[in-house]
Amino acid sequence: MHDEPRMHRKKKIASFADAVRFHGHTCPGLMLGYRAAEAAVRELATERDVDEELVAIVENDACGVDAVQVVTGCTLGKGNLIFKDYGKQAYTFINRNTNDAVRIALKPSFNIDDLDPELGRLRPRVAAGKATKKETEAFRRRMESMTEAMRKAPVETMFDIRRVEAAIPGKARLFQSVQCSKCGEMVAESRARVRDGRFVCIPCFDEYARGW
Repeated sequence: MHDEPRMHRKKKIASFADAVRFHGHTCPGLMLGYRAAEAAVRELATERDVDEELVAIVENDACGVDAVQVVTGCTLGKGNLIFKDYGKQAYTFINRNTNDAVRIALKPSFNIDDLDPELGRLRPRVAAGKATKKETEAFRRRMESMTEAMRKAPVETMFDIRRVEAAIPGKARLFQSVQCSKCGEMVAESRARVRDGRFVCIPCFDEYARGW
């Protein structure tokens, strides 16, 4: 009996509990990243990254990025987690082995505070430290309830998922290190600057500009 075609096999995906252990707590933001990464793994017919086979481009630095790391195996350390500071709940995933890419972006209609207005009311009070004990407990219960509802919701109600053409980033490179002539610390030569004919690191470099 022949094996089922690779693209139709069910891929093993890290559990949400794994993401919670890594992140430290349960929250809707973490679930957003988890569902996005889960959808990407299935859409690209792949498994957790081992050696930069996958690339994840994330457009926020919120809780969900931790889940993306756990599910996809894409990390800053390996160089295949690329952060773009756009403030958007949007993620692009690329499979280097197949050149396939998928973009997963949160739908405008899926706004957590709109789905639970009481959660939206409590959030700023809790964040500012002005919430009562009762309000804080209610906020946590609602966060847990919302997270569970997101776990059960069809992913298509949460995200726009579409195949895209994406430029595939090169794999991470290793660079020699040089010593900063000012602070004495080592810095990758690709990030070193030159001042008065000597290497300095970025924090020790006095940027010169004329407003252009």
